[in-house]
Amino acid sequence: MTMKTASAHTFSLPDVGEGLTEAEIVTWRVAAGDVVAINDVVVEIETAKSVVELPSPYAGFVQTLHVAEGETVEVGRPLLTIADESLPPADESLPPADESPSPADESPEPARQPMLVGYGPGAEQLVRRRRAVPTPSVASVDTEKVAAPAPAPARTLAKPPVRKLAKDLGVDLSEVIATGTGTIVTRADVEAHAANRRSPQAAEPAPAPVTTSDDETRTPIKGVRKWTAEAMVRSAFTAPHVTEWVTVDVSRTVELVATLRASRAFRDVKVSPTLIAAKAICLAMRRTPELNSRWDDDAQEIVLKKSVNLGIAAATQRGLVVPNIVGADSLPLVELAAAIGDLASTARDGRTQPAQMAGGTFTLTNIGVFGIDAGTPILNPGEAGILALGSIERRPWVDEDDRVVPRWVTTLALSFDHRVVDGEQGSRFLADVAGILHDPAVALTF
Repeated sequence: MTMKTASAHTFSLPDVGEGLTEAEIVTWRVAAGDVVAINDVVVEIETAKSVVELPSPYAGFVQTLHVAEGETVEVGRPLLTIADESLPPADESLPPADESPSPADESPEPARQPMLVGYGPGAEQLVRRRRAVPTPSVASVDTEKVAAPAPAPARTLAKPPVRKLAKDLGVDLSEVIATGTGTIVTRADVEAHAANRRSPQAAEPAPAPVTTSDDETRTPIKGVRKWTAEAMVRSAFTAPHVTEWVTVDVSRTVELVATLRASRAFRDVKVSPTLIAAKAICLAMRRTPELNSRWDDDAQEIVLKKSVNLGIAAATQRGLVVPNIVGADSLPLVELAAAIGDLASTARDGRTQPAQMAGGTFTLTNIGVFGIDAGTPILNPGEAGILALGSIERRPWVDEDDRVVPRWVTTLALSFDHRVVDGEQGSRFLADVAGILHDPAVALTF
């Protein structure tokens, strides 16, 4: 009878997009001994742009975690080793699985799993063992140590989603009575245990480690903050910025927002001045498409994009992110509202993916939500323009009859790349956006 060769697979950090070179381990969703299936989320990583969940390309049990939470690792470095269920847990006294194997330990490279979104290359490795042991069952994998002088404490078995649920509910899995097959704790077991003890929700993840002295606090520069800083410096010192301002009466836009909020068609989406400004940008692009371009220094070309991928700057706990709405200029107003709402919700939850921040062509940032009148926004790298929407406030305004009346007023600030956009083009674009916000009916003429 042919015996199947037991093996272990090392899962390395993949490039999850945009040529990223490193990432920080935020939260492990698994621990040594956990049983995982293909596509189970095993770890959350923070790249230079966002937090990403990585699924497992292998099935089996987690044998070794090679890096700790909070550690920054390079693409291609081993993250964890997943062993076939026929293997025992790794002996902690043996060399880690990510060390170079001897020729006798090498086996052919495993087939890639096409359903997964990217994972690093790696070779299967036979786990080194001191002695042969009988093939244990899945239920006994975590209750024995190979060549250990005494039996190790039993470890509760649970799949990653169940383990995460327990963590979120503040439940100690070792206290849960398992009813699943092979003494594996199920979601129902965790929920029942939580209900019985009325456990509170788990606390929020700890912030980035800091060092504090009597006169200062130091926070590591990494992740989204590091990428934002590098991008802003590169943009500020590469593209010659020009910023123009205009103050405009937007009372009719405020009225339009109130009307749309009361309408049935918009009852399931958020309507705000940001939505009207986004639509105004898309319409103004028709008359001044130069704002939807980029400067390609390598090719020495100006690249004019045919559709508007509108970035919406979002402040999150991890820093500034600018995901974009692909083809925003082709969306009806209600669909644009839904897209902005989804984008903002995803950003707040820290789940914006790198692909959502790639390929933007123009950015809108609403600094008015912080009560700021105006600013000089810095271009998102690779774009030729960014518009800042200031706070909308009730102010005295001189109308057409020279009367001083209270009106809703805001200031728009447009920064553009002067290599791509001339002053006349930037001024016309800004005037068009301001004209639409002053009287949304003007949009019918575009």
